Amino acid sequence: MGLVSLLMSNPGAFFLLVIPLLYSIIFHELAHGTVALWFGDRTAKYAGRLTLNPMAHLEPIGTLMLFFVGFGWAKPVPVNYAQLKNSRVGLISVSLAGCFTNILLAILAIFLLQFEWVRANATLSAVFSITAEINIILGAFNLIPIPPLDGSKVLMGFLPEDMQMSFSKLEPYGFFIIIALLFTGLLNPMIQFMENIIYGFISIVLSVF
Repeated sequence: MGLVSLLMSNPGAFFLLVIPLLYSIIFHELAHGTVALWFGDRTAKYAGRLTLNPMAHLEPIGTLMLFFVGFGWAKPVPVNYAQLKNSRVGLISVSLAGCFTNILLAILAIFLLQFEWVRANATLSAVFSITAEINIILGAFNLIPIPPLDGSKVLMGFLPEDMQMSFSKLEPYGFFIIIALLFTGLLNPMIQFMENIIYGFISIVLSVF
């Protein structure tokens, strides 16, 4: 069930979703800044971004995209990668932190859906189902290795330094590459590929419980 159709069919469930969905992208950015702090970079802390205050994180277009397209973004948390201890591990860890947080939120929502009292309540079922779906999409989208998405920085963490520099030069054109992929229909298969990986991981985690 998409967000627009949910608004039309169940406005109560839609408005219940506003907070968890907005905080899905807020927690994503907060995770980047928090892990960067663990690795020694205080840039996000000094910029006032280690907060749950939505006004510090939300970006208008990215927020609208979240509700009308299914994936979106907040203002990127500033990170000074040169300040990170153990630069390669720090780069990979900081970059994965946001996606991993979205995956954890999806796991929590799916776990709650296992309870009969949740499934029996149409509103709660819709809220948790879409929360899981959106977080998986956010995680999958950000794992795509196109600058400036998180996946590109994870990839950079494994590249030799000379290739890192060359790859980073794509960043100013990343937004246009993503838009081109969206309009040519190539972005969805890339997101679905990442989603399949995430669903596999979630299945393994939930099989333990």
